[in-house]
Amino acid sequence: MKLIENVRSTLKSTDTEGNFELYVTRTPGYLWALLFKALHVHPVAVTLMSIVIGAASGFFFYFDDLKMTAIGILLLVWANWYDCADGQLARMTGKRTLIGRILDGFAGDVWFFCIYLALALRLHSQPIPFTDGKLVWGIVAWPLLAYSGFICHGRQCAIADYYRNVHMWMQLGRARCELDSYADVCRQYESLAWLSRDWFEKLYLYFYRFYCKGQEDQAPAFVALRAAIQERWGDDVPRRLREEFRAKSRPLMPTTNLLTFDFRVGVLFASLLLSVPVIYPLVEVTLMEYWRFKMRRTHEAFCKDFTARLDEYDER
Repeated sequence: MKLIENVRSTLKSTDTEGNFELYVTRTPGYLWALLFKALHVHPVAVTLMSIVIGAASGFFFYFDDLKMTAIGILLLVWANWYDCADGQLARMTGKRTLIGRILDGFAGDVWFFCIYLALALRLHSQPIPFTDGKLVWGIVAWPLLAYSGFICHGRQCAIADYYRNVHMWMQLGRARCELDSYADVCRQYESLAWLSRDWFEKLYLYFYRFYCKGQEDQAPAFVALRAAIQERWGDDVPRRLREEFRAKSRPLMPTTNLLTFDFRVGVLFASLLLSVPVIYPLVEVTLMEYWRFKMRRTHEAFCKDFTARLDEYDER
């Protein structure tokens, strides 16, 4: 199908996108991107619209009302389509900017901050199931949503994003992925001056380095493997090592998608439609944390194995 082929041409890697992402998320995003391209809309403008629309969904999730919930669901799906469209539009038009990259990463944080706040406010006065309405969640809702949002959600998305970029680094090479290292970002940060026209980039790097540090702290075995690879071969990674690493990494890509948006919002929508919003944070701190732990354990194990066997791949 011509449309699907065109959508695939705008993706960074087909390995990291499943059928659900391709048809339900990326294809609508591509169609929006075509419209915005025809209207000469800048990708940054699309990102700003996605931030506003996604943040607005949180307002509607506060209400224990099916109509309001349905509006919130439609807004969040719409925002996600725009979030896909901005990147596809940037690749179509070549309009890639630092502020666009910053806002693209910031968008989801704004959406979910508003959503977690709405859920905490809603749960605060909601009765606990099986207590005949005698007990409400009250103050308990706030640490639960804070832990699930700031801790679990944050590290799940961070490591999922990291592993996708690791996979693309091995599959496509350094130039076609966004695999930044904490050390490189720190060096770039230190090279810029506050009292210069680079102050905005330096401000971005100030915060971005902590994000990179958090990712690498979850993947020490890969960090060691990458350092060993670059010491031996630089960016010229042997083809057999690339292929074998890709074969090990590819089965983890569906889990990375589950830990980012699709499964997460599926649980969110179901919990709201059932009027039991506590289901969402409970799934996040249990099942999704288990998936994160299992994915990390698998990835760390094969990275250690590759590091121990690097001599086998020396083609010189």
